[in-house]
Amino acid sequence: MKTAMELRVGNVAMVDSAPMVVQKCEFHKSGRNASVVRMKLKNLLSNTVTEAVYRADEKFDMAALEQENCTYSYYADPLYVFMDSEYNQIEVEADSMSEVMNYLIDGMEDICKLTSYNDKVISVELPTIVVREIEYTEPAVRGDTSGKIMKLARLKGTSYQIQVAAFVEIGDMIEIDTRTNEFKKRA
Repeated sequence: MKTAMELRVGNVAMVDSAPMVVQKCEFHKSGRNASVVRMKLKNLLSNTVTEAVYRADEKFDMAALEQENCTYSYYADPLYVFMDSEYNQIEVEADSMSEVMNYLIDGMEDICKLTSYNDKVISVELPTIVVREIEYTEPAVRGDTSGKIMKLARLKGTSYQIQVAAFVEIGDMIEIDTRTNEFKKRA
């Protein structure tokens, strides 16, 4: 058990029998009133976000989450199939995937981190940087070199479009930051 004052961003606490991840946490102490903690919480089961104020000494049970490294295998409508280190297949629903679906390609070698609660996968995380091939992009406009010029490019295997630098061409391998969905550099 932890008090509200001990909770930090990223901790998962049980609030009203639902696992909630702390997204924002601010401690406030006033001269007259008791200390309070303002929190922004995301429900891991329903993906809803709420804001709440708790007394600093209020206690929370910590949720027991399981994390496992897996590789993505294939898409079996409507489930995404991952494989763990012992070659067991784990099926994940699309609503637990969020932005991750934009970067999944069949048989990719990137290691994904699956987070489970009560034997149900509630989130999938990709590595911070992934390398993908450009399937299509418009050619760069000759002479347009002023500033940071960006253009749209479609990733091979997913049809997801991302803003890339003007010098990127079809067939180039690029690095993408999966936290911000931004082009980093050519690989």
